[in-house]
Amino acid sequence: MKTLASVGLLVAWASFGADVPEPKFRAVTIDDKIQIGYGVAVADVDGDGKPDILLADKNQFVWYRNPGWEKFVLAENLTKLDNVCIAARDIDGDGKAEIAVGAGWNPNDTTNSGAVFYLNPPKDRTQKWEAITLPHVPTIHRMKWIESAKGGGFELVSVPLHGFGNKNAEGEGVPIMAYRKPADPHQPWTTNTIAKQWHKTHNFDVDGASLWIAAKEGISEIVRPKNAPQRIQLLATNDGGGMGEVRAGRIAGRISFAAAIEPMHGTNLAIFKVPHVNEPAGATWHRRVLDSSMNDGHALACGDFLGIGRDQIVVGWRAMGNAKARVGIKLFTPLDKELEEWRSTLVDDNTMACEDLCLADLNGDGALDIVAAGRGTKNVKIYFNELRK
Repeated sequence: MKTLASVGLLVAWASFGADVPEPKFRAVTIDDKIQIGYGVAVADVDGDGKPDILLADKNQFVWYRNPGWEKFVLAENLTKLDNVCIAARDIDGDGKAEIAVGAGWNPNDTTNSGAVFYLNPPKDRTQKWEAITLPHVPTIHRMKWIESAKGGGFELVSVPLHGFGNKNAEGEGVPIMAYRKPADPHQPWTTNTIAKQWHKTHNFDVDGASLWIAAKEGISEIVRPKNAPQRIQLLATNDGGGMGEVRAGRIAGRISFAAAIEPMHGTNLAIFKVPHVNEPAGATWHRRVLDSSMNDGHALACGDFLGIGRDQIVVGWRAMGNAKARVGIKLFTPLDKELEEWRSTLVDDNTMACEDLCLADLNGDGALDIVAAGRGTKNVKIYFNELRK
């Protein structure tokens, strides 16, 4: 693995790098015959105590069983259009994941596209699951199970790309919806619209019951306290260019920055630092571009791989439409707690046209690993964190 000394940023090796270990990853391909790999997730599907990998591919939703990574089909051909997203989490405490999926993907059809399904498991979870149709809005794009803002349990939150009938990212706002699963999933699900005031919302992150939204307008937070009115606030912008991906970054367990890919499918990895405690209320989050060399940035995550108490940033790009451009994944490490000095490490050099990625400890060694799906490279890979080996 090659370490880059600089990609548009200053790195002070002598001052800060001495006490920050170098990352070390071991790449393992678990599937080299996927079609697109729109979305990946990690959850324990079969209840054996080991996290499994799930994938939303073009026509199939599948899972790979840990540790041998055997592939099983959850559902396939649910709509005539592509699948696009998957959400998996144990929401009832039985040790086995509940799974919801999004399909009917056509970003140009803002009136009739989209489909949402809850996958009802059979007794043998390696067999195909029953697809239960749920209400939806057009251009469903991303979804996650999150803690309920009302207290107790979980909700499925879906975020479309566009508002109903939108053209050129203008018109009606994007309806961000929450679904509450009934005891019998065949019965009607309770739904409500959390927010409807942004346009072209490409991705989102969660913090408990609250949401971070990446949109045309920038990065916003929907604060959903259990016993208080919901608050919505714009945290950061990049002067109108919009955001494609957003993830919250932590220092010592507290959110200290937001990482973003800008614009949507863009070239920049940027961070937005939380205003200092002494700054006035409503102060602007401080923007800084760490890298401007990506071609079609499309995947993002934050986590502490190195055990330094400060989250690192993982970013992937896919170079869709440019066969000559290199693809891959990088890891950015803050070398100081003020987030002033960063080190860039190339995790994958041109074997992963990254459509999506996520983080999890897959082998139980206490260290985060990376799971990524490649669109142009047609693969799913695990990058095992071997810093402690």
